[in-house]
Amino acid sequence: MSVEVTAVYKGSLAVKATHGPSGATLATDAPVDNGGQGASFSPTDLVATALGSCVLTILGLVADRHAIDLAGATVQVTKEMVQQPHRRIGALLTLVTLPAASVPEELRERLETAARTCPVHRSLHPDIDAPITFRYQ
Repeated sequence: MSVEVTAVYKGSLAVKATHGPSGATLATDAPVDNGGQGASFSPTDLVATALGSCVLTILGLVADRHAIDLAGATVQVTKEMVQQPHRRIGALLTLVTLPAASVPEELRERLETAARTCPVHRSLHPDIDAPITFRYQ
């Protein structure tokens, strides 16, 4: 399956992207430390966002199969940039918080394994440190 995303440079390091199938749009801006205004997600912020969203989506798919209600589950992805040998994402530290009362002990390993095999996580370059930690509250 293919999806087309079209992006238009708006000037001043700002970009407007359009999702072909839905027509939804989003804006990006370069971060302040890289000459932008920091007025929106940066392109590398979107990588972190994609990872967090993918993890929650995969968890939701598995939870639905087992009639588990994950409402209120959260993910926090901390993106760390490195400058050497070139500017890139160095780490995406992911913390998933799940409602302990909703997730039976015997299904936790299955959920955690599923999250670690989400398509975005599997697509990351091996040089990116990308651990996923789980917390049940």
